[in-house]
Amino acid sequence: MTVTPTPYQVTDRNLALELVRVTEAAAVAASAWTGRGKKNEADGAAVEAMRRAFDTVAINGTVVIGEGEMDEAPMLFIGEHVGAGGPAMDIAVDPLEGTNLCAKNLPNALTVVALAEEGHFLHAPDIYMDKIVVGPNLPENVVDLDASVEANLKALARAKDKDIRDLMLCTLDRPRHEEIIGRARAMGARVTLLSDGDVAAAIAACLEENEVDIYLGSGGAPEGVLAAAAVRCVHGQMQGRLLFEDESQITRAKEMNPGADPSRKLDLTDIASGDVLFSATGVTGGTLLRGIRQSNGWTITHSLVMRSKSGTLRFVEGHHDYSTKTWR
Repeated sequence: MTVTPTPYQVTDRNLALELVRVTEAAAVAASAWTGRGKKNEADGAAVEAMRRAFDTVAINGTVVIGEGEMDEAPMLFIGEHVGAGGPAMDIAVDPLEGTNLCAKNLPNALTVVALAEEGHFLHAPDIYMDKIVVGPNLPENVVDLDASVEANLKALARAKDKDIRDLMLCTLDRPRHEEIIGRARAMGARVTLLSDGDVAAAIAACLEENEVDIYLGSGGAPEGVLAAAAVRCVHGQMQGRLLFEDESQITRAKEMNPGADPSRKLDLTDIASGDVLFSATGVTGGTLLRGIRQSNGWTITHSLVMRSKSGTLRFVEGHHDYSTKTWR
């Protein structure tokens, strides 16, 4: 007996690949500003291209995680509606993850989008979040955000049957992480420092082909939601906690998540739950994705698209004639 999928199921499966068009558009637009030292111009180009590309996607989307308030950059604003019509979806975006990386032509600048069923993303203000991420196929809660660096490294080494000296910890290169860095190195672990771009780092901690074993430290809360979406898709582990600088940020977090303790420790499914779709396209080349390239009149993109329901990861290389794109 042949079972015919419902239209929603067909649309649902296609959405993962439709997202690639959105991140590709943003990446190509941002790449025109690579190395020019103008991060806001690069971010603005990515935002506008992403907004136009969303007009081709069959969803009724609402942006619940936008980016830009902390550095006064252009942004897809929270509450903005995008899409050509279809199932109601929540959207988390970072049109250019690593604006400084793009401006300085450094590795790992990405364009990133995640979709979830309505109501399944944490509504996080544009503040900071503490994060800890490890990959799949490990004992549940093998690491803990509230545990010491030493305890987490010891537990992870046991779970992965490694010596601590063989572990690689990744964190942002910030003064606030000096204690994490010092304690990890005192244990004998190796440390990789990033200038920007913790979404790519969180994903790297979950993929076996990368050297990163654990991502730890604080970064943007919007990026934390995007990272959680990706970690869900690859069945990794993540915990987080919002960090507040003043009472107004606490008030806003309470307004965005009524009835919840804004300072609580967040498990992965507190941040991203349900059926999650994720797409990222490289702007500058890095450990996760290759950057935008030009060859014989073609613009070449390299993207990663994932879906939590199936657990499928697809690396997609696109060769584009951008003179034909209606949203160019």
